[in-house]
Amino acid sequence: MLRERIFAGALSPGAFLDEPALCQELHISRTPLREALKVLAAEGLVRYEPRRGCFVSELTEQDIEEIFPVIALLEGRCAHEAALRATDADLQALQALHDRLQRHADARRINDYYQVNFAIHEAIITLAANRWLAQTITDLRRILKLARLQQLHTPGRLEQSLSEHLAVFAALKARDAEGAEAAMRTHLTRQQLAWREWARTGRSRLG
Repeated sequence: MLRERIFAGALSPGAFLDEPALCQELHISRTPLREALKVLAAEGLVRYEPRRGCFVSELTEQDIEEIFPVIALLEGRCAHEAALRATDADLQALQALHDRLQRHADARRINDYYQVNFAIHEAIITLAANRWLAQTITDLRRILKLARLQQLHTPGRLEQSLSEHLAVFAALKARDAEGAEAAMRTHLTRQQLAWREWARTGRSRLG
């Protein structure tokens, strides 16, 4: 429940987690709440500060600069493996997702676009069929979800993101493993650049 609230933005980055209020709202005692907070702290989604309490974690610029190059390598490898493994049925399912992605981009429905975007990445990770890659990427993506929509608000980023996704998909359809890997790395590198641009110019508009 708390994890979903954090990802949905109902508990914003930096927000103080008032334990008595949360216990009352969720109809639970302090013990299960604190156990849940320990799990979220281990995942990097909340942080404890001595004598102050628990807060929702905030992604720093350093976090972004360190995480994105790693996840670009990992998801690039997933795209490589997916291009070798994807069946015609898999590609048909991906086509349906990309059709939805296109519609949301055309309508500028950023929340809906993000959800389908996330599903496409998940599908490619699943197709790679490498549990070690999947586990590591899941841990990193959980942290990046704290900044889930910010970079999509950068001017021109929605259209650019769609173009990048279509490039990855084109390589997958062509069974071009090297091309799919390169296109996925480019996609995630440009996400990093867009987040950097948002951090430089967008905080005052959106925060």
